[in-house]
Amino acid sequence: MNASYRWLSDFLDAALTPHQMRDLITSRCCSVDELVPLRADLAQIVVGEVVEARPHPEADRLTLTKVNAGGGELLDVVCGAPNVAVGKKYPFAPVGATLANGLTIEKRKIRGATSNGMLCSARELELGGDHTGILELETPAAPGTPLLEALPLGDFRLVVDVTPNRPDLLSHRGLARELAAAGTGGWHLPHLDSVSDPAVDAEKGVRHALDSAAPATRAMVGGVEIELADPIGCPRYAAVVIRGVTVGPSPQWLVDRLKAVGSRSINNVVDATNYMLHELGQPMHAFDLGKMAGPAVVIRAAAPKEPLRTLDGVDRTLLPTMTVIADAQRAQAIAGVIGGSESEVSEQTRDLLLEIAYFEPKSVRRTRRQLSISTDASYRFERGADPAGIPEAAARAVGLIVALAGGRVEGATIVASQALAPTVVDVRSTRVGRLLGVPVPPDDVRRLLEPVGFSVAAYEARAGSAGADLRVTVPGWRPDVRREVDIVEEVARLRGYDSFPKALRPFRPSTVPDSALEVTSRRVRDDLVAAGLAETRPMPFVRGADTGFVRVANPLSDAEAHLRPRVLDTLVRRAEFNLAHTQRDVRLFEIGATFEPNAGGLPREEVHVAALLMGQRRPPHWTEPKPPDFDEWDAKGLAERMAAVAFPGSSIELAAGGGDQLWTIVVAGESKGEVRRLVLDAPVWAAAAFGVELTLFLEDATPVAPAGQGARERGAVARPIGAPIAYRPVPTLPSASFDVALILGERETPAGKRKVTVAEVESLMRAASGPLLESLQLLSEYIGEGVPSGSRSVAWRLTFRHPERTLREQEIAGRRDKVLRTLEGELGVRPR
Repeated sequence: MNASYRWLSDFLDAALTPHQMRDLITSRCCSVDELVPLRADLAQIVVGEVVEARPHPEADRLTLTKVNAGGGELLDVVCGAPNVAVGKKYPFAPVGATLANGLTIEKRKIRGATSNGMLCSARELELGGDHTGILELETPAAPGTPLLEALPLGDFRLVVDVTPNRPDLLSHRGLARELAAAGTGGWHLPHLDSVSDPAVDAEKGVRHALDSAAPATRAMVGGVEIELADPIGCPRYAAVVIRGVTVGPSPQWLVDRLKAVGSRSINNVVDATNYMLHELGQPMHAFDLGKMAGPAVVIRAAAPKEPLRTLDGVDRTLLPTMTVIADAQRAQAIAGVIGGSESEVSEQTRDLLLEIAYFEPKSVRRTRRQLSISTDASYRFERGADPAGIPEAAARAVGLIVALAGGRVEGATIVASQALAPTVVDVRSTRVGRLLGVPVPPDDVRRLLEPVGFSVAAYEARAGSAGADLRVTVPGWRPDVRREVDIVEEVARLRGYDSFPKALRPFRPSTVPDSALEVTSRRVRDDLVAAGLAETRPMPFVRGADTGFVRVANPLSDAEAHLRPRVLDTLVRRAEFNLAHTQRDVRLFEIGATFEPNAGGLPREEVHVAALLMGQRRPPHWTEPKPPDFDEWDAKGLAERMAAVAFPGSSIELAAGGGDQLWTIVVAGESKGEVRRLVLDAPVWAAAAFGVELTLFLEDATPVAPAGQGARERGAVARPIGAPIAYRPVPTLPSASFDVALILGERETPAGKRKVTVAEVESLMRAASGPLLESLQLLSEYIGEGVPSGSRSVAWRLTFRHPERTLREQEIAGRRDKVLRTLEGELGVRPR
């Protein structure tokens, strides 16, 4: 999307610099990829004042002047223009300046007189076609002021990267609306200098006619019959008949406006429609009514292989899936994409039919892709135009056309399949606060939304409103806003993402609890870190033996080709590494997997936590230069602490062991771990090492959450931490699935009527589907129109897979029939 800085400035009540405008657009709605100065060729031109002028002694048509260009001294300049006068100001190009045509100004002698620059005409600066004299300036700017600062000649093009969900930003009005809502002041539609009283009257008449038009699929306007035969591809179509126009060149201001956004001028009528496209975001098309058979306009589907030569001179073959604008005999335009050359507006055109429509976005996109063509109109239609804005756009376009090309309006009408109904969304203020993480009062929601066109009204919560306290009416130019969460997203955007706290908060919008193992591991990890231990996360490979260890089939290293049966085996290697680097004091822990051989199958995997203590009990201090080393009692205390954190609320006992195993950790009567004296490959100065290892992931372990934890965490750990891991091969054959939607109502039972439950239906489905049923997924529940009162429609997806072959269609169809027969026979449930 190309936007003009000066065009946008005409919308705004407050003045913004191009860079301020760029930064505001980027921060609020979409990024501005580039800010392009459009008249950079005028950057070296300054305001020059002629302070002296006399005839050239050697040439009758030349004048010798002295020019004040702001440099502190007067410059001698030879001028050949007849209108040069003392005291007047003109554009001045100093020596070294380069003009738009590529001419570089040099110091040179002309008929014996030295000229130090040039006084310029409008043509030389490409500011007009006049070259009979130099361009006289009416400006209070001082001599030497850059011309771009003295006069509104320079413009900037903002290249805006508009996302597909924001079609309202594909116009200057849409961007101005966002800029004004940013707190820069109000905005308004700019006044068009060319619009005269007759044009204003025409504009008011068209607006009144279109606003009062009742929905109908046929209408007669200005002697032209309008028929809407394809209400799917074109839900809404407005037509205005203007007779007696004079087609010709556009005024310079309109040419400049279109040029600023990268569009070329064609003629005053077509330029007026293009102006509206870029100003309001509403594409429109003008037909030469004298070339329309009937005269009639029919919005219909294209006939098979119907031909049409489009405005780009290409002969195209149309498909029945495409919507066309036709006359009584043939297609004249492809709806929402491009017009036809046969009805093109030219200098011979006298009567117009102006089209302003809303075309269905998917239809436009499909047609555009099939024809491999993209236009400014299709780009906007396939993202969604504003059907409610058609009367305003049509009236403003008619006013501009009548002002530029004359003519008289003979009628305006709208054909549509149904009346417009605005989108209304119920919003809960509490929901806004929960999703955004900070409370947003209803008044703030209203303050943020109303400047960008939303209508916000407060109302009392009622049945079915789920506590909603705001009713938001969505403007027609925001087709992307349909749900409550869309409104919440809009509130966040308008409030400013930078205004939200940077701190992470203990909340997430999910009902899925954390894994019980993860909750317990996090609790144990935090406690061990608080106790002064450092966590290590090495690989689970160790040097092992053929018995008691699991050998890896493709080890990373032959030196460590086995999986560890204990986490302490890994910590011992880490401690030896520290000793090799003369580090005597080691306090490490790890939470990781262990592996034990399992005859005839994959190894048994468990998750353990292990800690290793070695060296001084605390850092040296002047009060205790040599603290004592860790001993077995420190290890025992750490084991009790770890078990209490891992299994809160359970009875914990440390039973005496034998040899290097000092104690066995018993939790609720079951052995869960041990405290050991560790054997290391250590130098003589090394301290004794002690280790604690505790099983976290073990079948039937049911720890209880400690008091004070939230309901989410209590729910996460108040069930078994672990369960046996079952392995099965990854499927190599495709699955087959089908969906069923069933009406669940009431059924007769010996105890009377009662509602059929989902659990009953799923139980029968599983039984009737047989062993090939891989998954049964609940998809949706629906209560509303089309479903009997007191019943509900529930949908499932059944997926089947055979382990050795691909299932055939007949097999799946047979299982579907069996499932439905069983449900109907047992529960009286039938498909929807």
